[in-house]
Amino acid sequence: MRPRRYGVCLSLALALLPALPATAATPAAVRVDFSEHTLKNGLRVQLVEDRTTPVIAVNVAYDVGSRNERPGLTGFAHLFEHMMFKGSKNVGDGEHFYQVLTNGGSMNGTTSSDITLYFEALPANQLEMALFLEADRMRSLEITQAKLDNQRQAVQEERRMRIDNQPYGRSYERFDEVFYDKFGYKHSTIGSMEDLNAASVHDVAEFFRIYYAPNNAVLTVVGDFKREQALALIRKYFEDIPRQPAPPPVDLVEAPQTAERRETLTDPLARAPQILIGYKIGVGNDPDQAALQVLSSVLQGGDSSRLYQSISKEKELVSSIGGYVEERIGTGGFYVIATVRPDQKPEVVEAAIYEEIARIVEEPIADWELQKARNATRLGYLQSIRSAQNRANILGRYTVLFKDPNLINTRLQKIDAVTRADVQRVAKKYLIPTGRTVLTTLPAPATPATAPGP
Repeated sequence: MRPRRYGVCLSLALALLPALPATAATPAAVRVDFSEHTLKNGLRVQLVEDRTTPVIAVNVAYDVGSRNERPGLTGFAHLFEHMMFKGSKNVGDGEHFYQVLTNGGSMNGTTSSDITLYFEALPANQLEMALFLEADRMRSLEITQAKLDNQRQAVQEERRMRIDNQPYGRSYERFDEVFYDKFGYKHSTIGSMEDLNAASVHDVAEFFRIYYAPNNAVLTVVGDFKREQALALIRKYFEDIPRQPAPPPVDLVEAPQTAERRETLTDPLARAPQILIGYKIGVGNDPDQAALQVLSSVLQGGDSSRLYQSISKEKELVSSIGGYVEERIGTGGFYVIATVRPDQKPEVVEAAIYEEIARIVEEPIADWELQKARNATRLGYLQSIRSAQNRANILGRYTVLFKDPNLINTRLQKIDAVTRADVQRVAKKYLIPTGRTVLTTLPAPATPATAPGP
């Protein structure tokens, strides 16, 4: 599947999960009960008490991603995913990792075009330590030339590993450059080598001041704690961190696409042709998103999906095929990715994909397909909220991306309300030739063997 984002795409996980057997019984309602509080400095706080296990999970979601970068200064959001672990006023370089891991916890960070998350899970008696560590780096991250140089090199090496030296790596990056017109989504989250080399300490410090402010963040705590005690600790460590002026807004809504966009690349690392097809859709969490999720599940969600059954199993045209819906703050995408078998032609595979799309446009899906998508979504939801860490991450993510943390409790209702007619309607509306972008990657031609010398 396409490794195109550095964040976790929940919609992808839900779309590709296997279906459960349909039952006549009405599924029991499941909720994540949370309380919300706003500190004096604007930090939004979410608390979920859960005493089933003696653990706590902390998630800090910053309303920043590569969408907030400017031409010539790309890669900053991802660079900060590294810089935030390099020490602050009261925490040494690498000590954040040391304190969490030696106390039986786990931790990480992730960056995408839309959002940046930092999170840790620990035994319940370590809540205060987790809050102190997150507050100290929000308040007083140490940004020095030596640390910048060190992490700049780390990010550049990550770029080599994930993009420059990976089959299809450049294709995924190039696709966004063709698919989008607005700069926010058009450039790579990991940034360019040139921009990373040009970054100064002043540039990085300004990015931190603007975007890593409490009024631009959401703190979510889930687990075994008492609400008032946790809130008192949060106020102790976070409330006196100065707020900053609101970051400048970014226009991420694309104008309607009026003609197909198409490009072909040659990749010396690829061993088989690959086709990447994307259709522009609306902003995340708009009224059509639930129907698009069902459409994606029917079309390409697992081995029982239409594309797999027709193109992979019956016609044997591809070695893999699948896709997902990407819900974003701005204009999102509906993606189909196919790796072509060596004995087949990309144009034949592409035509077969469009035939399956046309079938859904022309005729409503079956009842069992609709039920399968609902079952898969329910299973994905239940699995996603099982751990305290996932619940914390999802709440923070939904708050930043869609300004709606309660989406964690209404997502299933939205899917259950989708009808067969809705699925056909969104297929007709979005999966149209003029709205698609197609990028075909071809392996480099074999180099002729050099004849041995005399």
